[in-house]
Amino acid sequence: MKSIKFLFLLAVGMFFCAGLNAQEGLEDKTESSEPSEDVYIDGLFKPRLIEENKIIEYEPIREADIAWQKRIWRIIDVREKINLPFAYPEKPLFDIFRTMAENGELTVFSDEAFKEPLSQEDLQAKLNRIDTFTTFDYDTYEEKIQIAESPVNAEDIKRYRVKEIWYFDEESSVMKVRILGISPIRDVYDDETGEFKYPEPLFWIYYPEAREGLARHRVYNEGNTIAPMTWYDLFESRMFSSYIFKTSNVLDLRLTDIYQNYETAGIDMLLEGEKIKAELFNFEHDLWEY
Repeated sequence: MKSIKFLFLLAVGMFFCAGLNAQEGLEDKTESSEPSEDVYIDGLFKPRLIEENKIIEYEPIREADIAWQKRIWRIIDVREKINLPFAYPEKPLFDIFRTMAENGELTVFSDEAFKEPLSQEDLQAKLNRIDTFTTFDYDTYEEKIQIAESPVNAEDIKRYRVKEIWYFDEESSVMKVRILGISPIRDVYDDETGEFKYPEPLFWIYYPEAREGLARHRVYNEGNTIAPMTWYDLFESRMFSSYIFKTSNVLDLRLTDIYQNYETAGIDMLLEGEKIKAELFNFEHDLWEY
């Protein structure tokens, strides 16, 4: 008899607990409560692979094993089809760099040698340009000088400059490449005529320091939006299109300084860039000739 009474009380208790749980579940979804990220998900599930992503540390390099090296500067044009993820409106690469720099996750530099770090004040001066212009007041017949602040947006960044080192490792007998820095480029125009003046590197990111932060941001893949590719994966696998605009030389000249003929400069620079690529390939290839 006691066992039957115990089972009856146990059943009543379980029914009561189930009712409370159901009521709590309904209360979580009332209009007055705050929506939960775990309940209202913009997708099939809450993505966590990127948050738990780990980068592969660089292998140690001995100076004695480097038999040859050459510095290369490239331009990534975000208007090319393969480079469109760089300008993805929801999260462009420039906004990722800016957020990481403003949060102190990495140090930004004003030079490509990574010797002059920018303070937060200097960084904001780079990201927010202050313009002055004169207006005329027809009521008082006076000219007034007004100041307007125009922030640099991701739409203003059409190109990125990449600095890298190609080197031959005798220990593994393989030609390798390592990215050193990345710089967003803003085009500067004349305020009066609107004509293009020059490209301006806003700041330089030291890529080895930025790798861990870039591994937490997914790259948009048009073919598969759930593809677990991050910006770290993109740069490490070199899944971007670029052209060479400078290589290390004794006079430190860019290709634009060498080819100045207005009519053929563009073609000449592209051909010279392809020539440099062929030299890099042939250097490694010739080492294995018998």
